[in-house]
Amino acid sequence: MNKNYAIIVAAGKGSRMKADINKQFINIKDKPILYYTLKAFDNHKDIEAIILVAAKNEIEYCKENIVDKYGIKKVITIVEGGKNRQESVFNGLKAVENCDIILIHDGARPFVSKKIISDGINYAKIYGACACGVKPKDTIKVKSNDGFSIETLDRNRLINIQTPQCFKYELIYSCHSNIIRKHIESTDDTTVVEYFGHRVYIYNGEYENIKITTPEDLFLATKLIDNR
Repeated sequence: MNKNYAIIVAAGKGSRMKADINKQFINIKDKPILYYTLKAFDNHKDIEAIILVAAKNEIEYCKENIVDKYGIKKVITIVEGGKNRQESVFNGLKAVENCDIILIHDGARPFVSKKIISDGINYAKIYGACACGVKPKDTIKVKSNDGFSIETLDRNRLINIQTPQCFKYELIYSCHSNIIRKHIESTDDTTVVEYFGHRVYIYNGEYENIKITTPEDLFLATKLIDNR
């Protein structure tokens, strides 16, 4: 039987939120953001298990106040995050056993749909590496050092990459191991496999699959929950 695991990365602080707690613990409609994220994967029939990555001093809080409190059954372990996202993901990967496909997802991206998760699993099986994304809504320009527009990029060729980013486990584990040994830092998992020459398939994401980053995003998130 093929096993599909999810790594939920929730070790970052999110300084742009300007809150006194981890942004993923902020409540929307009386439940923390991280609850909605975990529940999306917990409810998906093709996800076997979830590895949650949290800051060392927040592991117990996550277990008691989110995983246990809300009955998130598929979380098999909570591992300590690293000094950056790359290390946090690798710590999550090292906690995985007997897995075929791994989905790496932001803890602060709570509106991932069943379709996005299913498509990610399917395309990872075919191509080895994939990520969802949406076309930018705005015109994208390149700005010079002195503040002037120097180029307008073709919006039809651009993609805002979202998560989950999905991989055959052996591929992403090997690439993360090697890039860390080379002391190369990356903030994106698709970039890690691309560095070693592997192509990444881009499939359709959804505009509702937002990452909650700023206070304005909390207002939008509340509206999205109301609509659901």
